[in-house]
Amino acid sequence: MRKVIITCAVTGAAHTPSMSPHIPVTAGEIVQSALEAVQAGAAIVHLHARNPQDGRPDQDPERFEPIVPIL
Repeated sequence: MRKVIITCAVTGAAHTPSMSPHIPVTAGEIVQSALEAVQAGAAIVHLHARNPQDGRPDQDPERFEPIVPIL
């Protein structure tokens, strides 16, 4: 039996909502997408916090605060 680790990048990389309506933007949407990925079998979830105003990736630790404790 071959072992496989599934990873999922729920927010994409540098993509913005104008590129796809399916990109989660708010902390709640990102958490929901991450939990759905885990339920689907992902062992690792890679995500970028986003600015809730325009959806751009935002590395400010404040943006991660409502996401990380839930996951």
